[in-house]
Order: sequence, then structure tokens, then C-alpha cells
Amino acid sequence: MQRLLHIGLGNFHRAHQAWYTARAEGDWRITGVVMRNEALFDTLKNGTGYSLGIRGANGLQVEHITVHDRVLLASRDAAAVVDAFVDPELHVVTLTITEKGYCLAPATGRLDLTHPDIAADLAGRPSGAIGLLAHGLARRMDAGLNPLTVLSCDNLSGNGSKLAAAVEDFAKSANIAFDPGNRFPDTMVDRITPATTEGLIDEITASAGRPAVAPVMTEAFTEWVIEDDFAGPRPDWENVGAELVPDVAPFEKRKLRLLNAAHSWLAYAGLLAGHRYVHEAMADPALRRGVERLWDMAAATLPPVVIDTLPAYRDALIDRFAVAEMRHELIQIAADGSLKMRERIVPLMGNTAEGSQALDAVAAWIAFALRAHRDGTVFADPNAKQIARLFDDARDIRDAAAQMADLIGVPDASPVLLDTLATRVTSYAV
Repeated sequence: MQRLLHIGLGNFHRAHQAWYTARAEGDWRITGVVMRNEALFDTLKNGTGYSLGIRGANGLQVEHITVHDRVLLASRDAAAVVDAFVDPELHVVTLTITEKGYCLAPATGRLDLTHPDIAADLAGRPSGAIGLLAHGLARRMDAGLNPLTVLSCDNLSGNGSKLAAAVEDFAKSANIAFDPGNRFPDTMVDRITPATTEGLIDEITASAGRPAVAPVMTEAFTEWVIEDDFAGPRPDWENVGAELVPDVAPFEKRKLRLLNAAHSWLAYAGLLAGHRYVHEAMADPALRRGVERLWDMAAATLPPVVIDTLPAYRDALIDRFAVAEMRHELIQIAADGSLKMRERIVPLMGNTAEGSQALDAVAAWIAFALRAHRDGTVFADPNAKQIARLFDDARDIRDAAAQMADLIGVPDASPVLLDTLATRVTSYAV
């Protein structure tokens, strides 16, 4: 038996990497690490698997996935997670910890050693993903075992290189070993996976004809592009739909600047317009025009290798966004905007930011955050406290817009751009 270890045993991993691994030939099993969700851990710890609902043109099909034969809870037993790296059968580590889980400094893209989670891990026993990974890899190197391949499966540009730098930075600060033989390939992942609701659970249960176990709903479309740079054995993912390439960047940019950029625009503008789901926002003519304008802007920023694929890719996105049965909630997409906007929208602004659809997307994000702040509602963002102080201290809308633009790294924020941005924020009547 050969083994993977996955950190962040949430919905997306179970709909994507675990699904690919379960379908691949060979005797591969996954040690799953749940970070904090005790209820999920209690459900999965016995290794009997979970229910995956896949919605496609032929309706809903349910698969029962049993690829996780060992499950750990990091918040309860971090030492067991570190010990799992010394398994000689382990060859690959994968992560889905969301953008904020990497604790990167916005200005440098390197590990923020002052981040509370990183500082706590450096001061004591590690419990965060980066600390656990750094200590686990060091323990493996000290044991004389072969290096590992570590795959980030989160929506970060250059995710592999950023993860490698973060782990190396942590190891240096913690004075622990870092094996240069470990490989950190870049990856691009794509499969819409909405939050699990009671309605989705009922659908999966009815379709399966039996009670759903830790159910996840996803779409039939799936994509996984991986840089072909491995330290050792791996599942034959390419035989079940994954694509191994020498350079992931063009595919990653296409996804971030079309699918993810459109999602962020639809989330903030859609919620402001009173919509709840992606399909509702996409059916709004004004928001749909905004999506098309964003995609036109994105095309001008993409490398030639993917340009010919854009018409079909755009058509596929329109079809995917229109599936009402997915019930993909806009509020789920709206989380962590201060990180996502930097990756998804800011690269589209170019030299015509004052009149661009990308600027309107930034304005919608600011307006959404400002409305949440004024209403006292929960604003899911790792920089929520900073944003709240920013709004409290701002002299006016223009000042708030200027500081929010700076937070996400809007380039060349000229007075004209900031005036336009403030006007657009105000136009949402927050």
C-alpha cells in the first residue's frame, strides 16, 4: 500500500483530490487531517467513507468514497499529524487550507512571521498547517526517509513555489531542518463545490437511497492541472482526468481571471442586488454584462498558449454558472475577499483602471464590506478587524476606498482612479 497525507479534510478535497485518488489504479490510501472540525472528524474517523453527490446533465449521481483509511484531528493531537510524516509508505502530501491558511504577507508573498497563527506555532507546539507541515517534513528528514512531493491545491497564483518558500521560512525561524529534495509543484484545481445545506443533504440521501455520510455536493465538471515535478511515486491521476504539464501558470491564470474573477464580481454585486445564489446573479442582465466585460479584460492578460481555448472555456463557465440545482451561495464565495481580490481582480486592472469593469468589482467588494460593517453583520475575512478599524477611522468614502485599494494592492492608485472608485462605491447606495 502507498499513501498520501492530506491537510484540510474539507468539502473541496473530498470532491476533488480524494475523488481522483479513489478512481486511480493502484493501492493508494489517504491519511486525512481535519484541522478543527470535531464533528467531521467523529464522522470520518472510522474510515467507512463519505457520500459525494455529483450533479451533471444526467441528474444527480452519488458515489461512496472510502479512500481515507486513517483520519487525524490536528487540534486534538498535533503530534500524531507530525508523526504521520515518518510513515515509509507516505509519498505525497496535499493541502486545501484556503488562501488565508498560508499566512502570507501581502507585500512580499512570503510567510508572515508576525501572523498570530505562525507566531504561536513558532513559540510552542505547532497546530497550524504550515507549522505542522514544516515539522513533519523535518521529522521525516531526521528519520532518513525519502523526500516528499507537497501539492498545494488552493487558489493561489504560483501556489507550489509560495508554499515551498513559506515552509522554508518557517523551518529557518524554528531552527529545524528543511530538505531541499522535497518537491512543491504548482497546481490548478477547479470543481464548484457549494457549502453543504440541509436541502443538499436531503437530495443526496434520496438519490443514494440510504442516509448520506458526511455528504458533499459537486458538479460533474472537474479540472486538475499539475506541474510534472515529483519526488517519488504518485497515483496515476493523469489516467483519470488530471493533466500533467511543464508549466501550470497559463492554466492557473485562465481560471483565476475568468472563473474566480467572475465569481467574486457576482458574489459582491449579486449580494448587494439582493441575490442569494450564483445562478440568480448570472441571470441578472446587468451582472451578466459585467461578467462578459471582465472576461474581455482577462483575455488581454493571458498568455498565448490558452487564448484559443477561451471561447469554449467561457461557454462552459456560462453553463456551469446557470445550474440552479447547484445552489452555490454567493455568501460562501464572498469570504476572504481581501485575499481573493488581490489574486483574481487586481491583475485585470491594467492601464485603464479608471473605466474598467475590474474597478467596478473592487467597488462592489468595498461596498459589500462597508454595508456589513455598518449593519454589524459577520464579515468573513482574515483582515476583518483591520477593515473595521479602517472604516471607523476613514474621513469619508474616498478615504475608505483608498485604504481598501491599498490593502489589496491596486497599482498606481491615482487621484482620478480613487475619485472614480469612491463614486462607484457610493453608487451601490450603502
